[in-house]
Amino acid sequence: MRILIAGATGLVGQGVLHETLSHPGIDRIGLLGRRSAGCADPRIDELLVPGFDALDGVAGRLGGWDACFYCAGAPPVGTPERRYRHVTLDLTLRVARAYAECNPLGRFLYVSGAHADPASRLMPMRVKGDTEVALQALPITTVMLRPGGIQPAHGERSPHAWMRPFYAVGAPLMGLGVRLLPSVMTSTTAMGRALLALAAIPSPPAVVENAGINRLGAA
Repeated sequence: MRILIAGATGLVGQGVLHETLSHPGIDRIGLLGRRSAGCADPRIDELLVPGFDALDGVAGRLGGWDACFYCAGAPPVGTPERRYRHVTLDLTLRVARAYAECNPLGRFLYVSGAHADPASRLMPMRVKGDTEVALQALPITTVMLRPGGIQPAHGERSPHAWMRPFYAVGAPLMGLGVRLLPSVMTSTTAMGRALLALAAIPSPPAVVENAGINRLGAA
């Protein structure tokens, strides 16, 4: 398979890239983002852009990918609603529409969040829900993954410096949570493996909750 990853320098994206590189069935990996992932694997093709609303420079390289793993996003805590909606909804749709146009038989797999719902009273869940609805209207196969808490499994670091101490302090509890609360917690390893499995199966489900991510990640 040929996999395009959007947001490979984020915490989730780092873990997804790690698992994608480890998969023997991946021939080519495209990394769409604003910064280099700093990985020298010969299968990698970096598509660097000023932002996801400025894709013209890589338009000719967006075709030929079997699936797009969309791992980018803004922190749900500390991000004003207007900014959160722009990053979560507007920019995601920019990439998804461009990908769909170039890959009509491709799959767009979106890392959403637990309890995503357009009717939610909580802003992040409401915006994630709106994003899911918009993506599901696209003329390609889409899959929404709804993780809860995500444990960094291979030393992945958040690109947001203020969040790193929380992960450092919470790492032991997160590891315990992955084992004891499979419907609530997952890991970057399970996320990557679940995305790869969903990219390959003939008829993937439209929505995969946290427990389903862990089941696919353990297979």
